[in-house]
Amino acid sequence: MRFAVDCMLGKLAKWLKILGFDTLYFSKIEDSELLALAQKEGRTLLSRDNALLQKSRRIRTLFIESEDWSSQLKQVLDGFSLWKEVSPYSRCIECNFELKNLPKRQAKNLVTPFVYEKAKSFALCPQCGRIFWKGTHHQDMEHKIKEILSKGRKRRRKLEERNF
Repeated sequence: MRFAVDCMLGKLAKWLKILGFDTLYFSKIEDSELLALAQKEGRTLLSRDNALLQKSRRIRTLFIESEDWSSQLKQVLDGFSLWKEVSPYSRCIECNFELKNLPKRQAKNLVTPFVYEKAKSFALCPQCGRIFWKGTHHQDMEHKIKEILSKGRKRRRKLEERNF
């Protein structure tokens, strides 16, 4: 599923990318431009702006209910049954392109010697050239991802139990 996220949902957009979803986000964009882009590219528009959603003809939309990014993320994953499609660290969080594995030997001249020695694996964004590795922030992100996914599994089990 491909998303266009309005400017008031930056953290949601970032986490959708972290989880591997094709997500366009601009911190500043006119409503008309965002709507045109969503329609042209067949993206689902995510917004907390009722006025924007009312203008969205022929575009799939979802009104985001919460102001909390983790609740927003759960709403999107639940709303479109996307829990099984989560693929963490597969997209560039800057430009949204799919990352490519970068062999360690090829990363040697692209990162600092300290990073090269400590990191076990690397990924490259073919669009912007940014290099990714599992740095000091990685443990915190892994914890958040595991927490999000475990809550999703629990909710799916409850829904499945209700349907029997």
